[in-house]
Amino acid sequence: MKVLVIGHPSAVLGFSLVGVHGQVATTAEEVTQALDEALEAPDVGIVLVTEDVAGLIRPRMDQLKLRGSVPLVIEIPGPEDIQTSRPSLNKVIQQAIGIKI
Repeated sequence: MKVLVIGHPSAVLGFSLVGVHGQVATTAEEVTQALDEALEAPDVGIVLVTEDVAGLIRPRMDQLKLRGSVPLVIEIPGPEDIQTSRPSLNKVIQQAIGIKI
């Protein structure tokens, strides 16, 4: 199963450096299209969406995070949203899927 990241250009670039494919999205339409494609792809198991673009489609993101099927949709901090009081990306993924990366 593949991991896919959708969102901020810097996040997509950063993940691509470690071999995770992604799609840049800056509008609600782009996020919706990227999510639709990811949800239909048979080989995508985890979809990471940066908070800045997830906020553009908040009701859908809330619905996707509550469902328990594959692919798992996880909201992650964007490059500009990093705060020391928040859990790290590793911690967020570990809590979501139970695996430490």
